[in-house]
Amino acid sequence: MRTAIVLGTRPEIIKLSPVIRECERLNLDYFILHTGQHYSYNMDEVFFEQLELPRAKYNLDVGSGSHAEQTGKMLMGVEKVLLKEEPDVVLVEGDTNTVLAGALAAVKIGIKVGHVEAGLRSYDRGMPEEINRVLVDHCSDYLFAPTEKSKETLIGEGIPEDKIFVTGNTVVDAVFQNLEIARKKVDGDSLGVGEGEYFLATVHRQENVEDEVRFRGILKGLEMAHEEFGVQVLFPVHPRARKRLRAIGAEGRRGNGVCFVEPCDYLSFLKLESDARLVFTDSGGVQEEACVLGVPCVTLRDNTERQETLEVGANVLAGTDPDQVVDKARLILAKEHIWESPFGDGKAGSRIVDHVQSELAGCIR
Repeated sequence: MRTAIVLGTRPEIIKLSPVIRECERLNLDYFILHTGQHYSYNMDEVFFEQLELPRAKYNLDVGSGSHAEQTGKMLMGVEKVLLKEEPDVVLVEGDTNTVLAGALAAVKIGIKVGHVEAGLRSYDRGMPEEINRVLVDHCSDYLFAPTEKSKETLIGEGIPEDKIFVTGNTVVDAVFQNLEIARKKVDGDSLGVGEGEYFLATVHRQENVEDEVRFRGILKGLEMAHEEFGVQVLFPVHPRARKRLRAIGAEGRRGNGVCFVEPCDYLSFLKLESDARLVFTDSGGVQEEACVLGVPCVTLRDNTERQETLEVGANVLAGTDPDQVVDKARLILAKEHIWESPFGDGKAGSRIVDHVQSELAGCIR
């Protein structure tokens, strides 16, 4: 029984790292196919090394492009590899173009598909990610839902219950496993900030960064948060955001309490995240990580597919209006920061691998 793990972005590497480690632990027959969706594989080689993961067997090095161009290139490349390797199942995670291409290429040639993190919905069809996750859920054979809420969503869309497995979210496994590595490898003093002495901000989504009004609103909100709480805001700048900062003439601003820094490696970022007083983000994965780490989160979006973080009180939606950004920060900082993570016990990776192995064994019998 052979498994193909298809990934193409760093968040996918992070969330699939527990699955990869379980395959390694059990000495299973599997391989990794990296599409190179966002980064060159040479850059990601360092990432694999940091997380102590085996390198990908295949690298498509697709790079950026329009949604159609990128997805088309990946479809062709993934199909060629699958026809050559003949795996029994393809595992994909999340909602990127890599996930869509990996799932479509597999299902079109009769290979079973397992979707890790199935059933998430923002109900905003203006987000490309929402289209991807819906399409992949409806063509998958095994849907690994992180929570009961995700399972209910899938059943409500007519997906047979016997295809759905509630496993918990691999983000919990990844945070626990990778934070342990980070504490061994990352010198906290080298980051230049003390625990609880700063807010951390991440902004990368197209709908925020490419919209000047929304992006300026976020920047103003971060400045106002510094003024309100007297806390420095660390902002590791995503390449897309850096380009827009230059375009709107905001890159060189100083003295506003927002410190633009170069993107840091994942282990350093995880350490920064775990020690932050508050996180501002438009990232779905960071919402989850902050929740698991016990760090309050203000989400710079009008909606979220991580509804569970709102329900347990770990996260609030602020949108991009500066006053709302500060108001929501004030609201969540006033709360007691104790909640139970809704994403499981950190054993999702082993459950996913167990399900795949038992399902495939049953099919072969």
